[in-house]
Amino acid sequence: MERREWVELTVMCMVCDGQGNVLVENRLKQDWPGITFPGGHVEPGESFVEAAIREVREEAGLTIQNPQLCGVKQFPLSDGGRYVLLFFKTSQFTGELTSSEEGEVFWVERAALHTYPLAMDFGEMVRLMESEEFSEFFYEPEGDEWRVRLL
Repeated sequence: MERREWVELTVMCMVCDGQGNVLVENRLKQDWPGITFPGGHVEPGESFVEAAIREVREEAGLTIQNPQLCGVKQFPLSDGGRYVLLFFKTSQFTGELTSSEEGEVFWVERAALHTYPLAMDFGEMVRLMESEEFSEFFYEPEGDEWRVRLL
């Protein structure tokens, strides 16, 4: 039995301003449009923390410090590989907010986040990121459907 598989590694970071607001991005790409947090692919040879720092800087213009791992999302890919998304959060940052070609970035009240047009499953991902009960968001195929499990 083969124990190795192809994995696509990505990161996402919740940045909080300490005043009840979170940084969001109105993602323009049509493969997963809507409000989300900054993030993207981990480059070869890059640490997960460095990837989170780089992605926030590239997409929002902020330099974050001390991002803390707060969960993971994973699901199987159609080619037999696995997609893994590592969630981070931080309230430490410097710089000026600047949007990128990925989408417009802005602050929203955390309590009002659910009123925005969120990317698919983003609300559940935020729940996981803030949870002390769960640490994994796992999609698994169930017939022709996908079943979500929070573990």
